[in-house]
Amino acid sequence: MRKVIVSVFASMDGVQENPHEWSLVYATPEYESYARDQLFAADALLMGRVTYQGFAESWPSMSEEGPAPDDFTHRINTMQKYVVSTTLDEAGWTNSTLLKGDPAEAVRELRRQPGQDILMYGCGELARTLTRHDLVDEIRVWVHPVVLGRGESLFTGWDETRFCLAGTRTFASGVVVLAHTPIPAAEKDHRLP
Repeated sequence: MRKVIVSVFASMDGVQENPHEWSLVYATPEYESYARDQLFAADALLMGRVTYQGFAESWPSMSEEGPAPDDFTHRINTMQKYVVSTTLDEAGWTNSTLLKGDPAEAVRELRRQPGQDILMYGCGELARTLTRHDLVDEIRVWVHPVVLGRGESLFTGWDETRFCLAGTRTFASGVVVLAHTPIPAAEKDHRLP
């Protein structure tokens, strides 16, 4: 069964809003390599409307040309993308499929299909819904060493959700990736060893 991996950038005070405005200063070669490995371990992106619209507006215009072609940009632009939205009528970005109806059932079906991981950027309403239905296998929070003091917080609107630490990765720039697996709702009284 395919895994759904959620990857989200956050400040030390838990802000996830507009990460492109504050995260790039921390992008060292090891950071970029980890991001690349994460992307290439997946063969599909899963997005809600807000993430899709932001990505579809910016990624297609990014250059894949030059002496060292940008395989990260090429991968995002050409891989399969699934968009969960009740308000969009179409998803025009290359290889995008609009998923209507019950998002949990649609993602459950995607997980049953053969393939690599399904990668999801951001931790908004769709991630919350899928986690509530035990459809998220791991959440990777990239904590950046900056306090913003304003902006949309990580996990806004979530119900109590418990996690087990799956791993950490620390970069020289001070960014720490905290990987957690959600504990299924049926095991919410689970005690750690």
